Amino acid sequence: MQQRRVSLGDSPFDSLSKGRVLLLHVGAQAPEVGGMEPEREASPPVHVPVMVEEVLRFLPPRPDATVVDATVGLGGHSAALLERWPDGRLIALDCDPDSLALAQLRLQPWAARVTFLHANFQMLATHLASLGVSRVDGVLLDLGLSSWQLLQPERGLSFQLEGPLDMRLDPTRAMPTAAELLRRLSLAELTDLFRCHGEERYAARIARAIVTTRRQQPLRTTRGLATLVERAVPRHAQHQRLHPATRVFQALRIAVNHEVEALERALQLVPQLLAPAGRLVVLSFQSLEDRVVKRAMQQWARAGLMTLLTPKPLTPSPTEQERNPRARSAKLRACQRLSPPTVVGAQTGRRHP
Repeated sequence: MQQRRVSLGDSPFDSLSKGRVLLLHVGAQAPEVGGMEPEREASPPVHVPVMVEEVLRFLPPRPDATVVDATVGLGGHSAALLERWPDGRLIALDCDPDSLALAQLRLQPWAARVTFLHANFQMLATHLASLGVSRVDGVLLDLGLSSWQLLQPERGLSFQLEGPLDMRLDPTRAMPTAAELLRRLSLAELTDLFRCHGEERYAARIARAIVTTRRQQPLRTTRGLATLVERAVPRHAQHQRLHPATRVFQALRIAVNHEVEALERALQLVPQLLAPAGRLVVLSFQSLEDRVVKRAMQQWARAGLMTLLTPKPLTPSPTEQERNPRARSAKLRACQRLSPPTVVGAQTGRRHP
């Protein structure tokens, strides 16, 4: 995806290479109200970021921090950061151009301290280098979808609204849609997809139903797929707390957007982008993502690159869960970059960083 810059005002990032915060915010899992196209809205949808106080507590308490929000979403965490840190700077990325436009509206009061990029966070090092940024202070990865995105039927992200089976988070990219994957993947590939990315118990049954159905006509709509899944699973599974199609939709969205691969690539970049004492804070909303994050943090700790700030993940308070049901599945993990060891010269006694 080609990088596109949008600035709301003068953003003097010539000194950003000395800054220290990397905020990777991959979509918020908080309720928003809205549905009109961004260019038609007078104000951005209301957005409640998840575990905002915990996020701010674990990020470095420096008022002049440089923050990179790598999928800014609707700007909830970013607004809290900018308000709390009056001298801080923000680089806001998002692969979703509509969300980025709404974030611009939300963050207008701090326009002089924000630079916006339509870009994917997996190429974060390249995007930062284009701004002259080499090191940052902390990382927040918020790995959820916004309710605003789910409420756009043309995205095809929700089985509760009729729409095309698209599921691309960046609709400007020429990439296979969910409908195309359902049409071309084999029975074994569909089974593996639902089992690995959706942790779906009835992956094989659902995959067989899809292959049988597409022989007559391809699956094109969200409700068409949801109805098929409901009929494919056993009767007792049709009346669980989660809708039977929840994990199938999750698996397809992850596959369409290559979310696991993008997360793994982003995490590979973190150690080289964080300055000493820089921090990574991750919000995940399902076990697949959390395992990837947990494994990366543990590997860094064993290698002496990071120290774990949360040996066990934090979860939202009962009050927040009651106020925002979408926050219930959130888990927060945090770690801090260690300073590289100092090596003493064997003959000269000089110290080398």
